Amino acid sequence: MPSAQYTHMATDLSRETNTNLWLQKHRETLIMRGYHAYVFVTNSRQSRIILKKNMNAETDLLNTAGCLSDAMRQRRSNRVVNLGLAANALLAVVKISAGIFGHSKALLADGINSFSDVVYLLFVKLLVRLSAQPADDEHPYGHHQLESVAAIVIGAFVITTGIAIFWDSINSAFDLISGRMEHNPVESFTLIVALATVCVKIYLMINAAAVGRTTQNLAVSALAKDHRNDIFASLGAAAGIVLGLLGIQWGDPLAGALVAIVVAKTGIDILRESTAELMDTVPGSEMNNKIRSIIASNSAVKSVESIHTHRFGPYYMANITIGIDGNLSVLEGDRIADSIEKLLYEKIELLRRVYIHYHPPKRRGK
Repeated sequence: MPSAQYTHMATDLSRETNTNLWLQKHRETLIMRGYHAYVFVTNSRQSRIILKKNMNAETDLLNTAGCLSDAMRQRRSNRVVNLGLAANALLAVVKISAGIFGHSKALLADGINSFSDVVYLLFVKLLVRLSAQPADDEHPYGHHQLESVAAIVIGAFVITTGIAIFWDSINSAFDLISGRMEHNPVESFTLIVALATVCVKIYLMINAAAVGRTTQNLAVSALAKDHRNDIFASLGAAAGIVLGLLGIQWGDPLAGALVAIVVAKTGIDILRESTAELMDTVPGSEMNNKIRSIIASNSAVKSVESIHTHRFGPYYMANITIGIDGNLSVLEGDRIADSIEKLLYEKIELLRRVYIHYHPPKRRGK
């Protein structure tokens, strides 16, 4: 039976300085009492959570302030990977069969690409599952960087696939032009298969991209880019099939070669992004400037001497050194640091850890 206490708490959160902490504190009790959805309504003065009953349990942990719970994040990521795995398995069988019986080299290569997607997605699925393990003594910040490892796996497979398709397509085009390979007319049904693949991949790409943005999961975002590559690959196959139907023999393998270049380029981009996170590359000056402006709102801070931020999976870590009045007590210094830390958690989405060191401001010229 719902309690009026939670109705009051849900409609008067102006006193709550951190809605994420509020959710973590009350989420289980609210679910037990029949509330299954939380929706943030934010403005410049307060954040408000509207509670509703009899909603889809999937939406219970979602909010618009970057406070998606790890459990919900994991469910959404797993769903995208599982959907991609099932779709690629089906598409691989259909496209390989259609490519063989329909005499389309481009569609056959596209089918092999889908089969390779199935192989690496099984590995990615394992890494995404492992990344959801809770923090422990050896990994105090959790295992979220395994998502970057999964993204590297995706990038490596994408590059390898692009090179393989390019090499095979160029060889096929050369053999056709030189007369070493007999040309079999392409069947028209292969065009339908290629276009149907494009439609399926568009849906998968949009879904994966949306979940990747919501969860800040690099592996899911990389998967969305791979689905986009598959769209280009299938469009290239369709173009090659059309040229083949028109009697242009070299059109089919040439289209595959052009698509392979696009595929390999995307794989390089995925590798660059994921390796940058594993190497603790800083998020950029924009994040540091935002932190600096938030700290500047505290009049007790005399100087901001250093800000070092880096990503850990979807989250941010920050190490900050500030200068405060040297006559203040340690207790007063701790209060200043705590207030800054609390404000940073409130203002910056996905900020997971903040370490603030304080001392008297350094004199210039020394």
